[in-house]
Amino acid sequence: MTTDLRTVFTNHLDFSLDLLKELIAIESPTHDKAAVDRMGSRVSEEMDRLGGDLTVHPRTDVGNIIEARWHEGKPGKPLLFVCHMDTVHPIGAIQQNPIRLGDGTLHGPGSYDMKGSIVAVLTALHGLRELGQFPERPIIALMTSDEETGSAESRDLIQDLARTSALAMIMEPALPDGSLKTWRKSTANFVVKTYGIASHAGGAHESGVNAIEEMAHQVIALQKMTDYKRGSTVSVGVINGGTARNTVPDVCEAWIDARAMTYEEMDRMTELILSLTPVMPGTRVEVEGGFDRPPMERSPHMMQTFNTAKEIAARQGLTLREAGSGGGSDGNYTAALGTPTLDGLGPIGDGAHSEREHILVNSLPISATLLASILLEWPEG
Repeated sequence: MTTDLRTVFTNHLDFSLDLLKELIAIESPTHDKAAVDRMGSRVSEEMDRLGGDLTVHPRTDVGNIIEARWHEGKPGKPLLFVCHMDTVHPIGAIQQNPIRLGDGTLHGPGSYDMKGSIVAVLTALHGLRELGQFPERPIIALMTSDEETGSAESRDLIQDLARTSALAMIMEPALPDGSLKTWRKSTANFVVKTYGIASHAGGAHESGVNAIEEMAHQVIALQKMTDYKRGSTVSVGVINGGTARNTVPDVCEAWIDARAMTYEEMDRMTELILSLTPVMPGTRVEVEGGFDRPPMERSPHMMQTFNTAKEIAARQGLTLREAGSGGGSDGNYTAALGTPTLDGLGPIGDGAHSEREHILVNSLPISATLLASILLEWPEG
């Protein structure tokens, strides 16, 4: 007889809420190593209580990465949780969005992205331990510290663990309607520089060549590369140029964000942006950068993984839906390796990265139920 896990985890709701409030109160912006390490220490305490074998991966510029393993050496490939402990919110953000519970929501900075997800993982593991149903297969929980800034310090470790895992569970929050993400766009950062000739804007205007004017031509060309039918976008986000009002500027720089749905489109966009050429005589254009996250494509392999999870969820009375996101996650890295990947397994909420950030309280036991059922039923191999 199948255990009614949803009832089990609904009965654990007080534990989940108390732990989540505690984690929200430990503010952990990515660039504050000490703050993220405080978060890591608290999460480590819970994983130690669960009998996990802990490894701390020291980092100098960001918080240390915490890894916990259960049943290492047992048969089968591991099931891998990937969580991040860092948030975008600076210390003190909790004053603008204080921890408060009401109307079925829990507010607080980082509640949705992704401290609620960390709590869902810990709740699922605690619940299975209490039921005496903790799986006798390898399980890894990885708590990273720099996802919000691109995972530069954790990417290699994530991929090393994912290569040998049966499933990577990316604990980004579910979409506001509860959907998992079966696709994500690749992300790119380009820097475009235009060069002209400096001169006095009054006494020698005709001798100058305005680098900002040249950049204006490039900005229009870049923005026109957006193609919604292909799912590709280009956004000029920051422009810097000039030294004084009365000087014709000889240098201008722009920071570009680009996104693409597929590898083919990523290559096409890269070629377009790198091939920018000057419009005005006497100017020069330089382009640096490229795509740093591969796309997480909605491939047959991805859909097979999602459908397996959907069947497992259905046995607990849960209905899984799927959609996608223009934003990147660590799922882009794991899926690129061919590792079966589920992304968006965290609780439902809204307002990520804002003073409105919150989760729906009743989605915490649902998320824990889904995770526990996957741990119990995911196929070997």
